[in-house]
Amino acid sequence: MAKQKISPFRLSSLLRLQKDPNLALQLFLNPNPDPNPKPFRYSLLSYDLIITKLGRAKMFDQMEQIVEQMKVETRFVPTEIIFCNIITFYGRARLPDRALNTFDQIPSFRCQRTAKSVNTLLNALLSCREFERMREVFVGMGRFAAPDVCTYNILMNASCLRDDVGGAWKVFDEMRKRGIRPNAVTFGTLIKVLCENNKLEEAFRVKEDMGRDFRVKPNTFVYASLMKGLYKANEFDLAFKLKNEMLERKIELDSRVYSTLISALFKAGRKGDVIGVLEEMKENGCKPDTVTYNALIHGYCQEKNFEAAFGVLSELEKEFKPDVTSYNVIIGGFCKEGKLREANELFEDMPRRKCAPDVVTYRTLFDGLCDGMQLKEAAPILDEMVFKGYSPRTESIMKFIDELCQGGNLKLLWTVLNSLAKGNLIDVVTWRIVVPLVCQNNKLLNASELVQTLLMP
Repeated sequence: MAKQKISPFRLSSLLRLQKDPNLALQLFLNPNPDPNPKPFRYSLLSYDLIITKLGRAKMFDQMEQIVEQMKVETRFVPTEIIFCNIITFYGRARLPDRALNTFDQIPSFRCQRTAKSVNTLLNALLSCREFERMREVFVGMGRFAAPDVCTYNILMNASCLRDDVGGAWKVFDEMRKRGIRPNAVTFGTLIKVLCENNKLEEAFRVKEDMGRDFRVKPNTFVYASLMKGLYKANEFDLAFKLKNEMLERKIELDSRVYSTLISALFKAGRKGDVIGVLEEMKENGCKPDTVTYNALIHGYCQEKNFEAAFGVLSELEKEFKPDVTSYNVIIGGFCKEGKLREANELFEDMPRRKCAPDVVTYRTLFDGLCDGMQLKEAAPILDEMVFKGYSPRTESIMKFIDELCQGGNLKLLWTVLNSLAKGNLIDVVTWRIVVPLVCQNNKLLNASELVQTLLMP
């Protein structure tokens, strides 16, 4: 019996169900295997589904092939949201050139660009920290659409990431001149950048203005930012007053707020009050999450109570999958206290706990081993770090190499230089430290071999 052919509608259903992007691609390209296939009438939904699956899987070359195929379709005009999704994928992957190219290509698909695609592009460039390109896109935005509140919120966020208080105020003032009404996101971002730059009086003034002059109620994000600013300034009592204000105004307290309060209590030496905050969380229906547990772990590490920190980690493992921050905090605490064996043991145990070390993990352990003069133990950590594509801090490498040179540990120095060369991490400063040793120490392995190592791409 002949197999029933897949219709365009059925293809969309099958694509939606297929979890494997490679199998989904094969299905899309060849829905009805036939020696003499007729052109398949793809639907816009099918294109949308396969592009989304490939983009999420970072299969960008394959995704672009599908996009090119869509360009020749004549039965429909692709919607702007498809291109917005593609731009977002490129932004998350830190590929600003591809994001810009996609935006430029939109008219070739007979699709009009609006504020939606411009804002998506600005947000993608923000993810890539391409601030100058953001400015260029914004300046030329008038060719496509007028900026809206979302546009200015993205620009405000850029100022926040650069700790540019003046730039944030400039964005806010320009909004008002254009008659664009700020919303809760605008005020929240402005207050955040003010708090991060210790301008608490201005931040509280903005909080009052947003309610009185703009009829915008402060939300959880605003309160969380203010609390973090107060915590940073050691104004713990004011932070708790803000928490009570939230309760009075029936504003939902989330884990960010409670985690900030927990950190404040530890910093103020009031760890005995932490239990009360956790109980209040549960009474208010706010379940502790990874952020809360990490605040507890950090607090106990500051207290040098590593047994308690591990106890929290064990509790976390029962409820959630601990994120890498949980381990980084404990490893950092161990290194700070010179407990390098314990730090290395936890590092080696992370894969068993189903949590992969990240660049912070490697840097923290490597720096700790170097500070503790455990240079032999630091060398394989450096080699593994470079192998995984992570870069150590420049100052850490310089200190490491300098210690090896001062101690005359030439064999280990050679090993380290080879590791650095593999990652193309040898620069002119390394030359300045190592070359004098080549000239002065006859015991060094063949100097020409060392120079060759330094020149490796």
